[in-house]
Amino acid sequence: MFFLLSKTLGFMLLPTNFLIGAGVLGAILSAARLVSIGRRLLIASVVLLAICGFSPLGNWLLYPLEQRFPPWDAARGEPDGIIVLGGSIDPEVSAAHGRAAFTHAADRIIATAALARQYPNARILFSGGNSNLVSDDTAKEADFAITVFESLGIARERLTTERRSRNTQENAEFSKAIANPGAGERWLLVTSAYHMPRSVGLFRKAGFAVEPYPVDWRLGRDGDRLRFSVVASEGLERTDLAVREWIGLIAYWVTGKIDALLPGPGQN
Repeated sequence: MFFLLSKTLGFMLLPTNFLIGAGVLGAILSAARLVSIGRRLLIASVVLLAICGFSPLGNWLLYPLEQRFPPWDAARGEPDGIIVLGGSIDPEVSAAHGRAAFTHAADRIIATAALARQYPNARILFSGGNSNLVSDDTAKEADFAITVFESLGIARERLTTERRSRNTQENAEFSKAIANPGAGERWLLVTSAYHMPRSVGLFRKAGFAVEPYPVDWRLGRDGDRLRFSVVASEGLERTDLAVREWIGLIAYWVTGKIDALLPGPGQN
């Protein structure tokens, strides 16, 4: 039920979808003789879409997520394993073309390949199935990730895949079962910086201690929080991305799936 709600109600609440829906409703009400209400709703939706698209709102929402965990400290020594979360490959498009089709989060793959070369004894675990509401067994992200890693020079015997997960909670639970980390083992968790707080919270809840290795930043310096967007689609994308992550954090926290609203360093 949680997965179903996240893929229906969760997507309906994203600013772009919600405001477009409100605008359509406003147009319908205007045509149905509720002109005053419909016009106000239509105007409000257009103004709020402009704010989400051009203002720094999305940057303000993303910044605390991306800055929650610092860069990983390599001085602690070589890790025993590296977990990379899915989201960097579109499984449906990849299945249609017979080769990996990357998303905006391809940095997760690139960073993991670089780590694998730097630490040749570390195990590599890719966790990602298909997050779509309706999918079949022919389009799994992990299946294409194997080929990508091999093409980047990572030996097949070092790679383990988890292909059943549909969301981050399942990433954590299924990865722990496969990795079966021993006492004292150190595992890195590679995912997008904005996604790291929720991911770490869920791995902690699953009893899998990981060391965050954030990648795929969408913002640079502190001053980016004040940056306006010239192209509305870019601002809308960042706003949707941030709101989706905050909705996920709130939902997981309220349902007890994570122990803190915004998991951070030093928390249990």
